[in-house]
Amino acid sequence: MQNNIFKYAPAAMALLAMSSCGQPKERPPQKPNIIYILADDLGYGDLSCYGQEKFQTPNIDQLAAEGIRFTSHYSGSTVCAPSRCSLLTGLHTGHAPVRGNREIQPEGQQPMPADTRTLAHELKDAGYNTACIGKWGLGYPGSVSDPLKMGFDYFFGYNCQRHAHHYFVDYLWENDRKIEYPEKVYSHDVQTEKAFDYIRSQQDSTFFLYLAYTIPHAEMRLPETYMEPFINRYPEPNPFPGGHYGAQQHPRAAFAAMVTHMDRDIGRLMQLLKDLGLDENTLVVFTSDNGTHVEGGNDPDFFDSNGPLRGYKRDLYEGGIRVPFIARWKNVIEPGRESNHISAFWDMYPTFCELAGKQPEKNTDGISMVPEFTGKEQPRHDYLYWEFPVLGGRQAVRMGKWKGLRYNLAEGNRNIELYNLDTNPGETRNVAENHPEVLSKISAAMQEAHEPSPVFKLPIDE
Repeated sequence: MQNNIFKYAPAAMALLAMSSCGQPKERPPQKPNIIYILADDLGYGDLSCYGQEKFQTPNIDQLAAEGIRFTSHYSGSTVCAPSRCSLLTGLHTGHAPVRGNREIQPEGQQPMPADTRTLAHELKDAGYNTACIGKWGLGYPGSVSDPLKMGFDYFFGYNCQRHAHHYFVDYLWENDRKIEYPEKVYSHDVQTEKAFDYIRSQQDSTFFLYLAYTIPHAEMRLPETYMEPFINRYPEPNPFPGGHYGAQQHPRAAFAAMVTHMDRDIGRLMQLLKDLGLDENTLVVFTSDNGTHVEGGNDPDFFDSNGPLRGYKRDLYEGGIRVPFIARWKNVIEPGRESNHISAFWDMYPTFCELAGKQPEKNTDGISMVPEFTGKEQPRHDYLYWEFPVLGGRQAVRMGKWKGLRYNLAEGNRNIELYNLDTNPGETRNVAENHPEVLSKISAAMQEAHEPSPVFKLPIDE
């Protein structure tokens, strides 16, 4: 593994007191509640605080204004299941057990091994009550990596991410029970209310809520009342006729309505924390599992969903993996900050363990971000690594200002594209010929970071 693992501060809570002028005031060491909100296929430019101009996200913007907004945070992968596996295991996709979306019929995906230790296990051992509400996608009902077997005390939502392609559903899962909805329900609203119920039930405890929303993943459907403010706001040249995803005559209106509806519910969640007196001791994180998508009629180019970045979901270019990341913790994180710290999903494992006052009980690829949250000196990664075993096989490395990629490994391609993200964040100018010494370092990192998987094989393994 990389030589940057296990760089943790020795005293977790000592980093939380800040007293300089203009900084949050000192507070007694205390384990915070942690709410990690994960949007689904939300692009880097899909929030107004990240440049979205065709609709507004005032509540998430407020979260950023009251906390820290990161500009170089990366998802675990470029699609759903491996990104979530990276988050929960603290491992990048060269080490993680799930590295792609491998479907299991009739309902589920490739499970993690039974002995997988997750972030939820760590926090549960530290005295947290743990819940996953929303989309799981890391097994199937009753599998060895069912949420309740992976450290969560409570689960509600979609066990199978393929089931989550539909918003109006006749059943969802609560723990190991299938909850029937004969009249069908709009799943996002049910999951939001379950999240609020969970927070109320744990207001006298210390809790970790992993709120894995499905918005704005396709299908592009939601109740008509939510759509009404956006109908006729945008031209709709390409109505979606339907197929695997439901039909949508107004896909642009639907996308804007979905994101703003989620934004509304995040505002409601923050108000609930204040009403319950939990506002000051709860870390709230908001991010997305990968870049924007082009499915179900969605039109990311119209919304400039990836901002200045190249690529979409399934790409290892920046638009597929660089995501919004906002962290808010009143009186601990200085409000209104912007950070260009280079970080990734696998950093959450050591970060949350440090906040819980414990060392992880396994090696991870992450570095705790608590110093960055609290304005201290932050250790840096030597590099970040991704691999994607489909679409010909792909690898990518972020090393400081440099980004290296290899595509089409199945065709024998071993050439590395090289981009200077400081001067060319859109990855339009390949400067590989000019920097052989950088290519050598990135090639070595790709070789070091990749451990062959028996299930998710790269063409270089053959």
